[in-house]
Amino acid sequence: MQNFELTILGCSSATPTSTRNPTAQLLNIAERFFLIDCGEATQIQLRRFKIKFQRISHVFISHLHGDHYLGLIGLVSSMHLLGRTNDLHLYCPPELQEIIELQFKYSQSHLKYTIIYHPHKYISNDLIFEDAKVEVRTILLNHRIPCCGFLFIEKPRPASISKEIIKLYQIPVEQIVAIKKGADFITIEGELIPNSKLVTGKPKPRRYAYCSDTSYDERIIECIEGVDLLYHEATFMNDMLPRANETYHTTALQAGTIAQKAHVKQLMIGHYSARYKDLQPLLEEAQSVFNNTILSVEGKSIVIGNPSY
Repeated sequence: MQNFELTILGCSSATPTSTRNPTAQLLNIAERFFLIDCGEATQIQLRRFKIKFQRISHVFISHLHGDHYLGLIGLVSSMHLLGRTNDLHLYCPPELQEIIELQFKYSQSHLKYTIIYHPHKYISNDLIFEDAKVEVRTILLNHRIPCCGFLFIEKPRPASISKEIIKLYQIPVEQIVAIKKGADFITIEGELIPNSKLVTGKPKPRRYAYCSDTSYDERIIECIEGVDLLYHEATFMNDMLPRANETYHTTALQAGTIAQKAHVKQLMIGHYSARYKDLQPLLEEAQSVFNNTILSVEGKSIVIGNPSY
């Protein structure tokens, strides 16, 4: 089974704490490395967790609040200083290009590689990236400034064929790919073996939904329905609902409600206010509505679609 693994690099909200850094995540899908938001200290966290950040070719920035992008200029600079030559694709608010180019203008820095900007159109379900293994679509969120979440969808994987079946029917190596794609097989005796007897079922494509800063908004349910893992911000507990509404954020109870209504398989909450030293009450509040909830914790890696996580 190909990789579909999420690593948490930062899980704090607007201000870091002594134990939590602002938002950043790394998603590995079939050895494609996607950086999702890039708060302060992201490059330090990448080093800390032994992730080779030169392998990152695609960076997704949800919006222009500093806790989601202020680590990007440092990361881009380090990539340059370490000799990067490969293009870096940046999916971001259109204004971010001006911010980055102004920084390098006044520092008189000239990158050895090219940043290719893909500005958000702020349309839900907009296809912004696609290759042979994965596609990425936007999720329009309801925040104080324009903000997008991201839906990562694994492309369908071929069916599997066991070594025992290959040996039983003496299947030549050159025919295995065609069989995985649905072809039948004719043995050397001329017997037709239907594909259904040769392969196991195709694995269901896995999906990960990242919903960064947003107030409670059921309009996202259509986009995230049934995903394997939903990350949804839970900045406050529900006793601070007026503050959550004022700042266009969500409570842990509301995050659990969204997960329950969207029938997701698992919920991960994060973007915790610095006021919470102990995260257990946030977890318990979300679990009171949606039991299969976990906390985002820095350094934690989750194999998406694995029933044991």
